[in-house]
Amino acid sequence: MSFFDIILIGISLAMDAVCVSVSNGISMKGNKIKLATITSITFGIFQGIMPLIGFFAGSLFIDAFSKYSVYIVAIIFLILGVKMIYDGFNEKDEDETITKISFGILMIQGIATSIDALAVGVGFCAIKVNIVTCSLIICFTTIVMTFIAFLLGKKIRKVLNNNAEIFAGILLLLIALKTLIFNFI
Repeated sequence: MSFFDIILIGISLAMDAVCVSVSNGISMKGNKIKLATITSITFGIFQGIMPLIGFFAGSLFIDAFSKYSVYIVAIIFLILGVKMIYDGFNEKDEDETITKISFGILMIQGIATSIDALAVGVGFCAIKVNIVTCSLIICFTTIVMTFIAFLLGKKIRKVLNNNAEIFAGILLLLIALKTLIFNFI
């Protein structure tokens, strides 16, 4: 497997994290560089660790887990999306409508956006790649993409004003829907 192939895999694995990062960028208030850095490093670490776990666990547990992983991811994004939309409609004060993503929520987002990387790790096990190199490339690719996406979310927030949180919630609902639809195609 070439370096370019691994970058393409990293890009495809990072797409859910990119969408969530845009959503976080829209909904979070504060130092945008600091928040973008925290978000992107969190997502990158999870995207890098999951292939390692999948690689070393092999197919021992993935068969049982993979049956339900799509539903777990969809439910997480559904709950987060509905909460953001609800908050967006029910909060009147501009400062109150801005969600502060807690450490726990960020961890849940990191896990939810990287579950597919676990399965990729099992696949890497089957083709005998250097898993550490692959994981580092996937991690770095995710960090770069989600950092840019977060900053893009901040720009979108300026355009959407008071509707930003509702838009971010809709984006998370679309990710949940996409997760379910692509599971059945």
